[in-house]
Amino acid sequence: MIALTNYDRIEATGLWLPEGESQRRSVVVSIGEATLTLSETREDGHALAHWSLPAIELITPEGELPARFRPGPDATEELELDDDIIVDAISKIRRAIDKRRPRPGRLRSAIYGVGAACAIGLGVFWLPGALIRQAVHIVPTVTRAEIGQELLGRIRRLSGLPCDTVHGARALERLKTRLFPEGGGQIIVLASGVNISENLPGKIVLLNRSLVEDHEDPAVVAGYVLAELERAQEEDPLERLLRSAGLMTSIRLLTTGHVPADILDDYAESLLTAPQAEVETEALIQRFANAQVPSTPYALALDITGETVLPLIEADGVQIPETRPVLQDGDWVALQGVCGA
Repeated sequence: MIALTNYDRIEATGLWLPEGESQRRSVVVSIGEATLTLSETREDGHALAHWSLPAIELITPEGELPARFRPGPDATEELELDDDIIVDAISKIRRAIDKRRPRPGRLRSAIYGVGAACAIGLGVFWLPGALIRQAVHIVPTVTRAEIGQELLGRIRRLSGLPCDTVHGARALERLKTRLFPEGGGQIIVLASGVNISENLPGKIVLLNRSLVEDHEDPAVVAGYVLAELERAQEEDPLERLLRSAGLMTSIRLLTTGHVPADILDDYAESLLTAPQAEVETEALIQRFANAQVPSTPYALALDITGETVLPLIEADGVQIPETRPVLQDGDWVALQGVCGA
């Protein structure tokens, strides 16, 4: 934020009144680029709440200490601070935001129009992007996984339950272990809903049943999974959700740690019909090399003629010098039957 250019990082202790509670808690308060973070007071304390700086309101009169703040006009949550440095920093941010707002009657109409246009441009183009980037950056892995599972629940209402057999589930777990060396995440096969493949926050990869039933080589399925992992790397699935949902959803995520259910419902419907973004070929080839998966079967599944996927075909044996089986034959047969008859 412009108002914090003279500070590297500001921290102080304060008293936090969580929403719905009557007992105040001592917390460590720190100011980041676009958020006020409330954390436990112990040395390795984790974050308890994130408040969006542009949305913070001062409850007590200006200049009075201790100062009391809330994260928004309708919030019952409060924060009490008696450290004049951090209170002054928050006040500077509030004044900086206030100065950007147009003030009718103080300028001639022509100048006012230009100022209003600039303020609108700032609100429409800069602030939403900044808040989205900040939200994507600070949301912890566990929250990403929760959002991904909630979104998956909405998709299930549209597509039906995921394909699941005992042996098929075991084969999917082995495929995930083979392709996700860092651990975590899921690979889910759906009988309908998703056109080919898709990715959700929390490293969840969705596959249409045709990918396991219509191909003879498990390297094809592995290729689609690797392509979704690369697509998620190039365009963060959480950022994609927030850009689709708008500014208020980012603010709600920063202040509450949740995305509203109606937003997830609408996004689930649009996600299943949205066209897939292209992935960068060299980066995808590197993923195949790291996973030791041949890229030619996937390339030919995309284009049987090979004309549009020639770099992927030529990478085998050159940029991907070593490969190993994606799945054992028994696991591949089980995976092909994961959706049953």
